[in-house]
Amino acid sequence: MPDLSSTAQAGVFSTVQDNWHPLLDGLRITLELSVFGGALAFVVAVLLGLASISRFAIVRGVSRVIVEFFRGTSLVVQLFFLAYVTPLAFGWGSHLLLFGIVALGLNYGAYGSEVVRGSLNAVPAGQWETTTALSMSSLTKIRRIIWPQAWALMLPGLNNLMVMLVKGTAIAYFIGLADLTFQTDELRKQGVGTWTVYSIAFVLYYLVALAFSALLRLLEKRAQRRLGIVDTSRNLKIDRAVALAPAGGGGGG
Repeated sequence: MPDLSSTAQAGVFSTVQDNWHPLLDGLRITLELSVFGGALAFVVAVLLGLASISRFAIVRGVSRVIVEFFRGTSLVVQLFFLAYVTPLAFGWGSHLLLFGIVALGLNYGAYGSEVVRGSLNAVPAGQWETTTALSMSSLTKIRRIIWPQAWALMLPGLNNLMVMLVKGTAIAYFIGLADLTFQTDELRKQGVGTWTVYSIAFVLYYLVALAFSALLRLLEKRAQRRLGIVDTSRNLKIDRAVALAPAGGGGGG
């Protein structure tokens, strides 16, 4: 009886070998959407997050309206609006990759602003009071004291949003952008096995998300080390090992 798992693996490998060029092109578009969309989302998140804690009510109000608008409307509709409405309204050409990056950046940036705001507010009140007592300017206060502490707190949340953004790049398929999802679906239409092509897509999306997540985890650990935050999980393992070690000394003299 044939080994079904070996046959399936052979089908996947042969499909990749025969169609590596379109798959590579699709992966490149997905990476561009992820990298540039993630960068824009970070900038938007920081600006809106800082605006949300401004001492000026009008700035906080504008920030809240923008955040709620992009969180409360569909990412697909936002993408369609950018791709199909703005070229007609403003008379510029259709730049699908740019529209995809902007849609992802604005949508996930709005969600990220809440991570930034919550992390800034999580910095102990004593730290804020100290900066006030030292008569620091607002920029110096944020840059030198508050931001380094909030940065370590916000990275886990930003990591989660980045993984979601990588998966969200698949919406580019709706406007005909030849990303990874588009290319795998084209291969399916050409007669390649459905199980095979979507298995390849699963693996590639997973590897891309894993790479971004690993990078942000490294940044998180670096930020914690700079603040002198101890790795509690590692210490817990050491404590358990000590607790389970045999009591008393070694062999008698």
